[in-house]
Amino acid sequence: MGQLLFAIFKTTRPRQWLKNVAVFVPILFTGKFFQAEFFLPTFWAFIAFCCFSSSSYIVNDILDAPKDRKHPFKKFRPIASGKLSVPTAILTSIALFLVGMIIAASLGTTFLLLSIGFVALQYGYSFVLKHIVVIDILAITAAYFIRVYAGEAATGYHISIWLALAALSLALFLATGKRRAELTLLQGYEGILPKDTRASLSHYSEKLLDTYTAMFANSTFITYAYYTFLEKPSNLGFFFKSYTDFTTEIPDRKWMMITIPFVLYGIMRYMQLIYEGKGESPEKILTSDIPLLTTVVLWAGSVVFVIYGIGG
Repeated sequence: MGQLLFAIFKTTRPRQWLKNVAVFVPILFTGKFFQAEFFLPTFWAFIAFCCFSSSSYIVNDILDAPKDRKHPFKKFRPIASGKLSVPTAILTSIALFLVGMIIAASLGTTFLLLSIGFVALQYGYSFVLKHIVVIDILAITAAYFIRVYAGEAATGYHISIWLALAALSLALFLATGKRRAELTLLQGYEGILPKDTRASLSHYSEKLLDTYTAMFANSTFITYAYYTFLEKPSNLGFFFKSYTDFTTEIPDRKWMMITIPFVLYGIMRYMQLIYEGKGESPEKILTSDIPLLTTVVLWAGSVVFVIYGIGG
């Protein structure tokens, strides 16, 4: 029983749940993160999307099992290796989907509709979209982006257009980076062709993916920099509420600009890792590379300090 439960847990890909942290973006950047009335619905939104994600990953693993057995790493997945039977995997997927829908229905009509769209996109990706060149990258991007707007739907708080563009650019950067890392990784193994593990990879040349990656890395940095410069402060900040002269005498404060170096380094480090073939997915790279993980933690800490500490 213990081995079965572990196989089920592994198949749900808990590491991939990091992607669903995107639902917290609206309340984090609008200064509402530490208010229970906004944090709790966002937390439940996160749980719902974890259920939806895991449900679709299980279906994806069932469909990809034949190809995964030819992959240097994916062949160890529970379904591909035979440690988890297909009927058990299907029942688990259905259960997770139902739990997610129950939660989604409790968070309002808009959130429910976004959830349905997200699930449709995930299943569409598993069955059809991942086999279509370029569309596969756009589908991954859309899934990231829906998570952000689902966070808005859960609370009613909206992010600025520049932050939305930064989120879109980052999603495109991560999606193209994922494909580039997969290609780099497979090139290190003799006898394994990209088409044997993912059909769309055979249509991506190194030069094309390099161009995509560079283009979206630039747009991520530029749009985020514009956001930090153009965004108006949402509050005075915890530390300086009693020192209003410190903040009010500086109109349109630009303290968020101190977070730019972390974003710049994070982009450069991520690109270094995908070209070295250190990981085939953003969440794997993030959780395994200490410098990148440290940068993300420092960036998040600086964002919290600026928005909630000094008011930026």
